Amino acid sequence: MSSIPLQHPPHLAVDSASPSPPHHPSMESNSPEPKSDAAMLSPVGHMMSPTDPDNPQNWPLLRKIYVSTVATAFAFAVAFGVTSLTVGIQGVMQQFSISMTMAVLGLSLPLFGIAFAPIITPHLSERFGRSPVYLVSLPLFALFILGAAYSSSFGALAVCRFFAGFFGGPCLVLIEGTFADVWPGHSTVTYYSFLSLASYIGAGCAPLVLGAVVTAKSWQWTQFVTLMIAFAAYLFGIGVPETYPREILRSRAQRLGHSIQLPKAESGVTMAEMAQTTIFTPLVMAVSEPVVILVTLYLALTFAVLFQWFIAVPAVLALTYKFTLYQVGLAFIAAIVGALVSTMTSSLTEKITNRRNGCTDTGAMAHLEYRLVPAIFGSVGLCGSLFWIGFTASPSINHTVPIVGTGVYVWSSMSVLTGLVSYIFDAFTPGGTLSALTVMATVRILCAAWLPLVIIPMIMGLQGKWAYSVFGFIAAAMMAVPAILFMFGARLRSRSRHAAPMMSGSKNMMMGQHADQEMQMGSGHA
Repeated sequence: MSSIPLQHPPHLAVDSASPSPPHHPSMESNSPEPKSDAAMLSPVGHMMSPTDPDNPQNWPLLRKIYVSTVATAFAFAVAFGVTSLTVGIQGVMQQFSISMTMAVLGLSLPLFGIAFAPIITPHLSERFGRSPVYLVSLPLFALFILGAAYSSSFGALAVCRFFAGFFGGPCLVLIEGTFADVWPGHSTVTYYSFLSLASYIGAGCAPLVLGAVVTAKSWQWTQFVTLMIAFAAYLFGIGVPETYPREILRSRAQRLGHSIQLPKAESGVTMAEMAQTTIFTPLVMAVSEPVVILVTLYLALTFAVLFQWFIAVPAVLALTYKFTLYQVGLAFIAAIVGALVSTMTSSLTEKITNRRNGCTDTGAMAHLEYRLVPAIFGSVGLCGSLFWIGFTASPSINHTVPIVGTGVYVWSSMSVLTGLVSYIFDAFTPGGTLSALTVMATVRILCAAWLPLVIIPMIMGLQGKWAYSVFGFIAAAMMAVPAILFMFGARLRSRSRHAAPMMSGSKNMMMGQHADQEMQMGSGHA
């Protein structure tokens, strides 16, 4: 399969005090040593100079790890809070005298709030940088979590949970941009699997930790524990440095009293431009771009099924195996293990494909389609695990069998997410990528919010094995998506109106556009 490297527009200096030389994959290094002019072949306007000591990719390793850990902690806290109330559903039903479907809104409403994050966060990040958004978002999230704990009516609880998701959502979005700021593009699959781990582990830890807490206390403690975690994350991250290169350049110019002229932000400047980038163009791409349509539909399925487990697993284990709330929480260990294994396998896959394609840690990247390899493997497990769970959740079969099946599903869904989103990062021009990631994230979050509301009636009406067989058959039809993109993705992308400029070349793909897109974005993961 031939490589399709990217060609970039003429270089634009972004800092009068420190002009940015062109960027080339071979220059991606932790060392700020200058390179020869011959090496500077891939210019890009938004990049900081690779010789600039303020460039986050030149920071010391420990500082990079600290920044990444802070982003992970903030995302973990929000994800924990989103699924926390699922452990206390019975208590919510009893206190407010509501149906189970109404109580499940405690999970769905924060997800509906988070669905706005991919649309608004790029604009906030462009204007204020990443650090201020982190440090404002998490306290506002915690404030509404506190309100949820003290709600005297279900209406108040619903409003607080929605706004907790709305204000916490940027923490789930910004982690993607933060990782892109500090880690090189040739490790995209690896670092995306690690940043995904924050949300997967956070969501899975909530029932694991809170199962014992709610048994001893009350449902309100699901929110109190979330507050404690958010407070600890905030204290840990209160000194987090700014990583967004454009904001670093602006701040440095202001500090030195120099003028600065940055290229226009891909997210837009005027309200009309911002709406075009993260509302109207995403809607158009959702119905006109084959690559975006396929990826959006597949990720919508995986996320919808992923979040329904937080409702279905407790119900099925309690009814079928007479599990206590504490035992149900322990069952989510399988999901956490699945996420950890996915991180390891995706990272290993990238190392193997990079090595086989002659790529090194100097910054060169393999064919874009090779990022799909984790998704290709994950798609098989995704389909199989749904039939596995549906046909083994029975009193005649030991409970460990369906529980292990949920772990396989989580491994599969995270591998599919990692492969497909990493692929989209460089599939289009920076503006096109921003719009594509926005629609992909928003649609899958909305589907994740919807399915938990109907999953129990669906299981009761069809019985578990046929309910999950429906999802299994859909997954079987979608299983070919990663393979189709692997074989025909380059051709499909070349026909897009948002196609990145291409040039002939061998195995290495230029990285400037990659960093440009992810710096601007950070909306694919929520």
